Amino acid sequence: MTESSTPQKGFGTFGGVFTPSILTILGVIMYLRFGWVVGNVGLMGTFMIVTLSTSITLLTGLSISSIATDQRVRTGGAYYMISRSLGIEAGGAVGIPLYIAQALSVALYTIGFAESVVRVFPNLDEKIVALITTSLVTILAIKSAKTAIKTQYVIMAAIGVSLLSLIFGSPLEPSTLPAVSSQAESVGFWVVFAVFFPAVTGIMAGVNMSGDLANPSKSIPIGTLAAIGVGYLIYMVIPIILTARATPDQLINDPLIMRKISFWGDAIIMGVWGATLSSALGSILGAPRVLQAIARDGVIPKFLSFLGQGHGEDDEPRMGTAFTFALAIITVLLADLDMIAPILTMFFLTTYGVLNITAALEGFLGNPSFRPNFKVHWMFSLAGAVGCTLVMFLINPMATAAAIAIVIVIYFWLERQELRSAWGDVRSGIWFNLTRTGLLRLRSNVDAKNWRPHLLVLSGAPTKRWYLIQFASSLSHNRGLLTVSTVLGGPNITSSRIEKMTQGIYDYMDKQGVQALVRIAKSNDPYGGAASLVDMYGLGTLAPNTVVLGASEDTERVKEYCAMVSRFHAAKRNSIIIRFNESKGFGAHKNIDVWWGGLKGNGALMLILSWLLGTSLEWRGATVTIKMVVPTDQASEGALNNLEEVLLASRTGAHMEVIVSNGKSFPQILQESSSSADLVFLGMAAPTKDFDKYYPTLLEKTANLPTTVYVLAGEDLEFGEVIT
Repeated sequence: MTESSTPQKGFGTFGGVFTPSILTILGVIMYLRFGWVVGNVGLMGTFMIVTLSTSITLLTGLSISSIATDQRVRTGGAYYMISRSLGIEAGGAVGIPLYIAQALSVALYTIGFAESVVRVFPNLDEKIVALITTSLVTILAIKSAKTAIKTQYVIMAAIGVSLLSLIFGSPLEPSTLPAVSSQAESVGFWVVFAVFFPAVTGIMAGVNMSGDLANPSKSIPIGTLAAIGVGYLIYMVIPIILTARATPDQLINDPLIMRKISFWGDAIIMGVWGATLSSALGSILGAPRVLQAIARDGVIPKFLSFLGQGHGEDDEPRMGTAFTFALAIITVLLADLDMIAPILTMFFLTTYGVLNITAALEGFLGNPSFRPNFKVHWMFSLAGAVGCTLVMFLINPMATAAAIAIVIVIYFWLERQELRSAWGDVRSGIWFNLTRTGLLRLRSNVDAKNWRPHLLVLSGAPTKRWYLIQFASSLSHNRGLLTVSTVLGGPNITSSRIEKMTQGIYDYMDKQGVQALVRIAKSNDPYGGAASLVDMYGLGTLAPNTVVLGASEDTERVKEYCAMVSRFHAAKRNSIIIRFNESKGFGAHKNIDVWWGGLKGNGALMLILSWLLGTSLEWRGATVTIKMVVPTDQASEGALNNLEEVLLASRTGAHMEVIVSNGKSFPQILQESSSSADLVFLGMAAPTKDFDKYYPTLLEKTANLPTTVYVLAGEDLEFGEVIT
């Protein structure tokens, strides 16, 4: 990504990314639990745990570096990266829990600091110390992020002094050995791994400062990977010192063993305080910036939009910091974090996992827009995602399940809000790749076993002929593709107008709960344009196989209309012509009559369509009656047997009725038998040169019926094999 040549204000790599990251990595686990780790699994076991843990963090760091060098990462860090790649819903689903975790982490670290202070000064009140510490770090963050970063340099110096004191220390003398049990039971490798792993998950501290960096695409990769590397070296050296100066029992039983084997023991206390304060400071700096980005994107409720405000030249989130402070103070006052602490760790790991998934998807899909300067093969990012998931379950399966459930709930809640972003995301690339793969695998002709309706509705203005879309949607739900189309003519039909009308139709259908594609074509001849659209529209085997249109009763243009239907049939498309009864509509959606002329031709297709209709929400529970006319009573018995055999094989649950004509004409029987139906299916004759004479006669014979569907099978398929 090309950066502007204009000098930019903001932090550099060392102060903005490396310092907060390394200070969070070298935290309280290193001082208070690392001896326990070494004592339980030994030197080689510790090397394995450190290497495995750091490998997962390194893979995540590589993924972050790849994303950061592809896009300008602004305020919001991980939330910004995820939302701009996986969409605003995924970004919010991860970003909201991430913010909460960081806000509550302020309380976690200040309470930890207070506990260590009270151990040194027993007369102090732990809660008061925690409240004062939380207030001070917040004031420091509100005053200036620059001042806070400078304070972290002092803390880093204190941690450096403590590490030097440890290096130049000496083993415990026999006379000073504490009385410890030699029968301490060691715990398993994965239990120890779960305890240690949070020690290396501090890389978000630097990433969260993304909006305050002068050059994020440079600073985030260098600072993050450098912090991971330095942290790894330190965590590989300390076990050597510990095993050389103390026994496993001493390491397991004494949390402050480092203080006793250091050159200057109090330097370790300084390190513990520095680690907790730096982590608290990193959280109070990072959390409000995530909140600021979330608020500006409209992810949180509107009444909280003020949290997106920034102040001063550096756009510091003072309102967000005050809000985070209030949340941290409430948590300090409650001071019962044992239950939520594991879930907080899960939220951080969930963020790492989703970042890995983001980079893996971007790399795998190969979108031309994804051109990172720091290239990472998608397999490494995928391995990082798998590693994060496994570690989450190793640490705490219940907390993992809780964290995942919360993320899923937030995702679907945001999806229901129908948030619209001004940026594209990787989801389009996912669907494109899936569609491309599917189309290439569907190159062969569709067989009867896998037939499904792909409907093209010639609706005109959807609001005026909504019944066409309503009917087609009931047929295609979850089984086929539906396209709503119209043909427009005239000199004012520009591309921009077509685009605007297309979006308008999409919006209208979304409100009606109809899922469909939209296609608007230009032609001065509506009938010829519709026929051309049917000929040309579609992709591979997903071209529409069935055309849905309204019945035309315009006697002046009947030839053009019939010529259009004939072209549909010649193009091997099925035609469904709906003659809508304006006064009755679709009635009570309870009774469907299908007039049977045999399994071949239109009969099987009408049986399929009536069954599909009966499985939709609107028509569910409707009674489908297959009606057949025979000339005599003698013919009725054979017709009943044949029809019963077909219906049993079809497994549609349709009823049957055989009617003896007794000299009555079919139109007369039709009017008498189907007058109380809600919908009537009738087959049409295949078009011939006299089709324009046949069609008006058909309309005349079926006048005054309820809403009637004329069906003409044109597809090169044996529909009898579909239904039996």
